[in-house]
Amino acid sequence: MEIQLLGPVRILTSAGEDPLGGTKQRTILATLLLADGWAVSDAHIARMLWGTEPPATAAAQIYTYASRLRKQLGAQAPIVRLRSGYQLKVQSMRCDHRDFAQLTKRGMHALATQRFEEAAANLAAALDLWHGEPLADVTDYLAEAERPQLEEDRLAALEGRIEVDLILGRHRNVVSELTRLVAQHPLRERFRALLMAALYRDERQADAMRLYLNGRRLLADELGVDPGPLLTQTYQAILTGARLVLPSGVLP
Repeated sequence: MEIQLLGPVRILTSAGEDPLGGTKQRTILATLLLADGWAVSDAHIARMLWGTEPPATAAAQIYTYASRLRKQLGAQAPIVRLRSGYQLKVQSMRCDHRDFAQLTKRGMHALATQRFEEAAANLAAALDLWHGEPLADVTDYLAEAERPQLEEDRLAALEGRIEVDLILGRHRNVVSELTRLVAQHPLRERFRALLMAALYRDERQADAMRLYLNGRRLLADELGVDPGPLLTQTYQAILTGARLVLPSGVLP
């Protein structure tokens, strides 16, 4: 059995998908799973289901949803009722967000220790676990609480994977991807610095300089700040023709 959160919330078995109930049942499952084995109080579950105005029958409804999930998950992932909450034990079950975290950690460690092929394989495998917007079918309350961190973790893994590609000489392969990412995240300086490096490696120094100047203007207009050290150092290296140093400190 496997539970997926990095996209629609799903339970997968050897026979295929085991259909879940509606949004609220998926929300309780995701809330318990994201707690990573810690107990979750009835009050927190209620907030994730109904915000600050839970119904008078909130406790009874939570009990019903948890009972249905307990029957569906069985012994592989027992749901335990505690004093005023629930605990989901998932030691023997695969969960895509936990697999993603483990693969990303291995990949980043491999990058830091300059084992680049290993880093590329682990980070690519981590990103392959995503199947769209995470927590795609839970309540807005849970999505607003948990989705930003999941998305931030994905972007960090993506930055690491692209940096490894640059180190391995695949700069032409990532220019279009980075161009799209900079357009989607214009204030994220690491994507902009990586695209500058890719353009420079592809002998497009003028495009790289233009990208920096556009970013500097955008940061000033939107946030009232100057570019950070990463963008500034990348710009200076391109300006002077020095060797580029990537965010991990590696010379590509």
